[in-house]
Amino acid sequence: MTEKPYEYLLLRHRQIPELDNLEIYRQNGGFEAFEKAVKTMQPAQVTEFVKASGLRGRGGAGFPTGLKWAFIDNNNWPHYVTANADESEPGTFKDREIMERNPYQFLEGVALCAYAIQAHHAYIYLRGEFWQIAARLDQHIAALHAAGLLGEKLFGSDYSLQIHTHLGAGAYICGEETAMLESMEGKLGQPRLRPPFPPSFGLYGKPTVVNNVETLTNVPLIIAHGPEWYRTIGTEKSPGPKIFCLSGRVVRPGNYELPLGTTFRELIYEHGGGILEGRPIKAIMAAGASSSLIIANDQALDTPMDYENVPSVGGSLGSASVIVLDDTVSIPWLINKTIHFFKHESCGKCTPCREGTYWMQHLTERVAYGHASQQDVALLYDVASQMRGKCLCALGEFSIEAVISGIDRFRPDFDQTVQAPPVT
Repeated sequence: MTEKPYEYLLLRHRQIPELDNLEIYRQNGGFEAFEKAVKTMQPAQVTEFVKASGLRGRGGAGFPTGLKWAFIDNNNWPHYVTANADESEPGTFKDREIMERNPYQFLEGVALCAYAIQAHHAYIYLRGEFWQIAARLDQHIAALHAAGLLGEKLFGSDYSLQIHTHLGAGAYICGEETAMLESMEGKLGQPRLRPPFPPSFGLYGKPTVVNNVETLTNVPLIIAHGPEWYRTIGTEKSPGPKIFCLSGRVVRPGNYELPLGTTFRELIYEHGGGILEGRPIKAIMAAGASSSLIIANDQALDTPMDYENVPSVGGSLGSASVIVLDDTVSIPWLINKTIHFFKHESCGKCTPCREGTYWMQHLTERVAYGHASQQDVALLYDVASQMRGKCLCALGEFSIEAVISGIDRFRPDFDQTVQAPPVT
């Protein structure tokens, strides 16, 4: 008996050719969920469906999606939806595939979110390098208008909706939701002090729901099949499918859609084909460059990849951008790379991040290239530790994860580097 092939739910284009064609998408159930919601469900019922499904944000924080929608301030109008398509995390490339190959399911998710909070305008904020994707999304949005699936008085109701694309300028910080809102308003892309949070004070000072592309792509499934069906996938506290971005020293890097709760071992060795040249695995970064370094022992490899279990091995799931390191990778070299990125992308608004990333960059450069002493390693650790809990947004906190965990868990790599002769 042959095993039934996996049925894709988010990456459906892998089984349905030309799913970026609206006619093909509609032939496969497309926009039935949106029509069902507008015709037969009250907006609050849509929110309750999403709450009951247990869907958690797929952008990194893992916050319950339906709860975020329920926080919207109904005493202040108008409401807005902003889809966060600023996919800037090193090691993350899932949202791009959705927008390029399964765009209508994402757009239907945007529409359902807008209906749930009674927003009449929704925006898709894309990183500047995604200008070609933005142009294609504009074409798809035009096709939806032509088919009567966007615009005025949808499905004979009084509900109207417009969806717009908005290009950023390629700044990593604009992946932070309040910096993104500032950018959309034509200001510097810098985070706001919170509270207030976007559901009460968001775009143009009005209540706004901000969700990630992958998160919204789940919503049509929930409305079409029900929250009970959705909960049959994944785990009790982390239900649903997840796209894992696998990269680094693996044979088959790429996007893998699997149920939440799949182990690191299955992802890396069964789907990713194992480590290049059969070398020993050394460490795992579970959430892209923002993650701590997990020691890749048997306990870690057998850990389910969900929001509850990954912290038990010293990491976090985040956006599930799994970067695999083998024994050829120097940890000082790695953290030097990550710190250069975070230093370059710091917006400079808060002192701990602005100054901390600056000094960490100088120290990691010295450590990585053999110009440092043990005192420099200790100073690097101290600078990173002093930043913890003091930054305005998560960027500063992310920048220290690999540094602190690297020194704590892979100290021999640092001892070897500082004892090596200087690089000329």
